[in-house]
Amino acid sequence: MPEPNPLTGKALLQKVKELSHLPRRETAKQCGYYTETKDGQTRVNLTDFYDAVLGAKGVPLDPGGVKDGRGREPTFRVSVHKNGQIVIGSTYTEQMGLKPGDEFEIKLGYKHIHLKQLEGEGSGVDEDQPLSA
Repeated sequence: MPEPNPLTGKALLQKVKELSHLPRRETAKQCGYYTETKDGQTRVNLTDFYDAVLGAKGVPLDPGGVKDGRGREPTFRVSVHKNGQIVIGSTYTEQMGLKPGDEFEIKLGYKHIHLKQLEGEGSGVDEDQPLSA
């Protein structure tokens, strides 16, 4: 059997519609969501298939796919500590490709704060992309 090449997006949705008469496992296999074991058995990966179908329909189950080292997903919410500081956390800075020493300009608004990364070499972030706290 050839190496699987999983379908995604509109191509996946079209193929699923064409194969609607087949069982789910066979549909997933026909769409490329399977692996071959060393002993020649075929294993269908229904989880990835379902995730891809939902993603193609605009319902991502794992937005960003970012978890910290403890298996927790970031919530994009922070609170002010007793000392008045707000800590963003490494999960977010890593996701944005920030490095130690990257500098930001703080702009205060009514009930919001914008962090604008200052131009610097090696910056992994779009210079006009605000970080809201």
